Amino acid sequence: MKTVRNICIVGAGSFGTALGNVLSIDKNNVVTLIARNSDVATQISEYKLNNRYFPYVKLNDSLNATCDVTSISSADFLFLAVPSNSVLEYVKKNKDLISKNTIIVNLSKGFGENGNTIIGGLKNIVNNPLVSLKGPTFSMELINNVPSGFTCASKKTYFEEIGEIFKNTNVHLDFSDDIDGVELISSLKNIYAIYMGIVDAHFNSANVRFLALNQSFNELKKIMTLLGGKEETLYNYCGFGDFGLTALNDLSRNRTLGLMIGKGFFNRADHNSVILEGIRSVNIIYKKISKEKLSEFNILSSIYDLFNNNITTQEFSNRLLKKN
Repeated sequence: MKTVRNICIVGAGSFGTALGNVLSIDKNNVVTLIARNSDVATQISEYKLNNRYFPYVKLNDSLNATCDVTSISSADFLFLAVPSNSVLEYVKKNKDLISKNTIIVNLSKGFGENGNTIIGGLKNIVNNPLVSLKGPTFSMELINNVPSGFTCASKKTYFEEIGEIFKNTNVHLDFSDDIDGVELISSLKNIYAIYMGIVDAHFNSANVRFLALNQSFNELKKIMTLLGGKEETLYNYCGFGDFGLTALNDLSRNRTLGLMIGKGFFNRADHNSVILEGIRSVNIIYKKISKEKLSEFNILSSIYDLFNNNITTQEFSNRLLKKN
């Protein structure tokens, strides 16, 4: 592997900026953020700030940003840090700029077209090496180089290359060859984080919280393996770690959505991106499961009914922690 690595990160939002800042610690990594907004690109490159997401956090001097998408043509690694509903469209539009040897790393959590995983969608667009990178990591801590974990799902040889670019950072990596499983968990854990938020809004009880957490993890495990993932993947950083972070920490947008639902502030008509992505993920997962099996998944079925106006919030609340 060559000494200097050109790394492009598509997306100069919170996660793209945080990851770029960490990777630029290593002087062998030449890191460029691809921004949509020219003011953001200028602020990062000239002033080493991204005040929209990280007010007063000074970025590394070697981190740069641009709006020139042609920059991705020189990338050895191309990280996709854009919303899940934009990933495939972006790659389709710019695939002719991507070198055939560029390793493409998906950071987005969600589904692509026709209910397929994002990696599954990328396989239909490009022939590049593909990696899914997921883990229990908040951008607010990552940007300050707090020790953080990711699961790198790929072929082993790509894992070794990804390991090299993170070698001199505080990012810990573990490996999985279960790419579909890693992608599935990244969506499933958000659904159950919503549920955990609802539970915590209703009960001020440690007993209830961890009862619900255990039930959620067991149901997540059953669905993930039913849909083709490997049970062992749940014990990578992307599994229990990311689920725990998302379900129990108030920085989690999905948990916060659950808290709002539990307190009676849920409005399905709200076009909030978290609500829209949550509804979409629930609907996709629900429809992947046969009718005969759905009775085994009380939490998923209840959230599906709530999001699709089949039950009221009060009726949902009455189902909480219902004994089989």
